[in-house]
Amino acid sequence: MADDLGWADVGYQGAEFYETPNIDSLSASGMTFSDGYPGAANCLPSRSCIISGMYTPRTKMYQPGRVAKGPAELMKLLVPNQKDAKGDGTIESTTHLDPSTESLARILKAAGYQAIHLGKWHLGSTGQGFDINDLDGRGAGLEMDNRLYGDKDVAEWITDAAIGHIKDSAANDNEDPFFLYINHWDVHVPINARAAVVKKYQNKLGAKEWSRDWDPVYAAMIEAVDTSVGRIRKALDASGLSENTLIVFTSDNGGHAGATWNDPLKGSKGSFYEGGIRVPLIMSWPGKIEPGSVCQTPVTGVDYMPTFAELAGAALPSSQPVDGVSLVPLMKGDPIPERSIFWHYPLYLNSRLQVKPVFGTERMYWRTTPCSVVRTGDWKLMQFFESDALELYNVREDIGEQNNLAAQYPERVERMLGTLQSWQRETNADIPTTLNPSFDPNFNTR
Repeated sequence: MADDLGWADVGYQGAEFYETPNIDSLSASGMTFSDGYPGAANCLPSRSCIISGMYTPRTKMYQPGRVAKGPAELMKLLVPNQKDAKGDGTIESTTHLDPSTESLARILKAAGYQAIHLGKWHLGSTGQGFDINDLDGRGAGLEMDNRLYGDKDVAEWITDAAIGHIKDSAANDNEDPFFLYINHWDVHVPINARAAVVKKYQNKLGAKEWSRDWDPVYAAMIEAVDTSVGRIRKALDASGLSENTLIVFTSDNGGHAGATWNDPLKGSKGSFYEGGIRVPLIMSWPGKIEPGSVCQTPVTGVDYMPTFAELAGAALPSSQPVDGVSLVPLMKGDPIPERSIFWHYPLYLNSRLQVKPVFGTERMYWRTTPCSVVRTGDWKLMQFFESDALELYNVREDIGEQNNLAAQYPERVERMLGTLQSWQRETNADIPTTLNPSFDPNFNTR
């Protein structure tokens, strides 16, 4: 999993400047999910969905740092923020996954798998049952979380460690199957990469006119992740493990507005428009998944636990909900029953790419305001709590979410809102309702 890699940042999606030959080759070898989503629009909650198999309202993991980002005076609703970290006491927000959670690592270990985590963690001080938690590939413990951003060498270190585990398994005649969970720190800011690779892209940028002023350093960070993918596949081939290994490649959320562009998608990391939640997703397994296949069924981060459990013969948790479904039928080219997938975010998040205004004004300021989202089939409904505004999009026909169709399809809106509100009740989703006494729409943020 890459960190903050946008849906449009890879070659098979038509990236103009960035080069991802190994990721593109992986796509050609397996199944590309055109509508692949994480369970959230930023890093901490999307990772909690993968490891717990539960949507964010159940874990209360919404935001690194736990509180909303931006001036409290511009928040109509009272939520945990830097000035009033407790808000009105009704919004729970945490940065740690409960240690008692039946994690993906624990259920796979019970089925005989070694569980190895390499790279970024972001789920707290408990390793959630992994046999190995190594944040930099050289033995860094969980206390190093958040300290390896911008390290130009860490992608190679993590890859070296991954290859070492692959070789160890092969040397042991693969008697101990493994779940290798590789979390790159790239391409998260600060933007930094090896000088020789940056120079390559600087030369490329200067060689012709481009549609944008692409960042050669960001391009070099993408190449670091792409190189890792190629090296790991080569190691699996050399170790004779390829035909018995499922490879999944994805990103934890959409591209960061300060580093890249997500066009034609609207929004960026932290937004619940497609630019914040639609990501690259590939599954490759020689002999099991048809090469070059494309799946248009929407899938999301809570689906990994039931998918991997089915493949491994592992028992799903009985002590907690499992919100996803197994994607094994899709991998075989078969359909799954239509269902809805969900997102929820009860906080505020500011950004340089602003898609929501300060309430009561036309001043664009927020990446997102408190909201819930449901997607059913080709349709996506967004509920914004400040104003009770509803936005409806057909994201198959309007991937850029330019045409809000809520007024044209009131019955569909009513039906999808009912589905969303039932899910909110089922998951005990925190919805802010108390007005913020310090709200000042004219607050000067400069």
